[in-house]
Amino acid sequence: MPVTTMRSPRRRATAAVAVAALGASGLAACTPDGGGGDEMVWAIGGAEAQTGGAFQQIAELWNEENPDRPVTVETLPESADEQREQLALELDAGGSGFDILGVDVIWTGEFQENGWVESLEGVRGDIEGLVLDGPIESAEWGGELWAVPINTNGGYLVYRTDVTEEAPTTWDELCEIATDNEVGGYIAQGAQYEGLVVNWLEYFWGNGGELFNDDQSEVTFDVDLAAETLEWMAEAYESGCFNSGFNSAMEEEARIAFSQGNAAFQRNWPYVYDLTQSDSDDEVAENFDIAPLPTFDGQGTVTALGGFNNAVSAFSNHTDDATDFVVWAATSEEAQALLGAPVLSSAYEDADSPSTQLLGEILEDSRPRPPSPAWAEISIEMSRQIFEAYNGQTDPQTAAQNIHDFLESTL
Repeated sequence: MPVTTMRSPRRRATAAVAVAALGASGLAACTPDGGGGDEMVWAIGGAEAQTGGAFQQIAELWNEENPDRPVTVETLPESADEQREQLALELDAGGSGFDILGVDVIWTGEFQENGWVESLEGVRGDIEGLVLDGPIESAEWGGELWAVPINTNGGYLVYRTDVTEEAPTTWDELCEIATDNEVGGYIAQGAQYEGLVVNWLEYFWGNGGELFNDDQSEVTFDVDLAAETLEWMAEAYESGCFNSGFNSAMEEEARIAFSQGNAAFQRNWPYVYDLTQSDSDDEVAENFDIAPLPTFDGQGTVTALGGFNNAVSAFSNHTDDATDFVVWAATSEEAQALLGAPVLSSAYEDADSPSTQLLGEILEDSRPRPPSPAWAEISIEMSRQIFEAYNGQTDPQTAAQNIHDFLESTL
């Protein structure tokens, strides 16, 4: 059955509010569809929600197997911030236009605290042992399951093999190579946004740091350790270890700098692997490899967990069917095979792609960002303090103390 859309009068009104709000803020918005009819509506964003993308194909697969309870995809905007805004507009008004919510892994706490999602603790036994542990952890809040993962993500190192034959295993080793070659340094997500926080957490976690205790009830942030991590970043920026343009780079800027031959190393998500092979000039395409991110002591690796979880809206009129869908999407081998970064453990067994093979390895050492209900505010403040500290605008010790104090204020 083809993926179709329906639109109720209430949904049209909510959509108009959403579009007006997004337009007023200067953000690009898509036009919401669906909701209110016999079909379930799956609201989700990202590249895989676009026409022909994996999420659309998964919906079609479900509809073929379940023609009596079809689902249609409501494609949300590309950026996570805009996706969250559009979902919040609907849910804050108690709208039933979305049955299944594609939520970023860091939104679990906020959505639960706001009463927007149904508990899925009752299906925990259907996914444990089949789905990767890290993604399941990202769907929990207060020890209870509030969503089911559908895909995942993890950062890794991409390096020029004509600069170094072996990937560095420590950050100091990487900086030595980055500052002593004719290609360039290390490029990553250094602009002032969520991506910078993700990158910094990978350094901080690798240095033994934490933000909160397990149930997010206590701040365990070590100010001196955080200052040490910020000082390392400031030195890397000052010394030229961080590539030119590091402090304005997001994912695509990092990928393009590397692919154009202007950096020896990049930190990015697995989506860059195929693009670097196919879209870059021949010199880079034939001379790169991938490896786990380095650590400060050379032991293991740490990567921040990315991806989407599927939650069931507390305002859905199709709660049982929506619950069946989210469990099926996570555990169906056919559905998970459509994804580049599946959560089904067996999908990583005998994988052919080097990128998928490495992702399967590093996910074992992945860490979810704390799903605090205040994460949006925390991320904005942390990105500001981190950015100013490594760019020499704030003393690292002061920035670390400011982050600690802000975290305390969110409890």
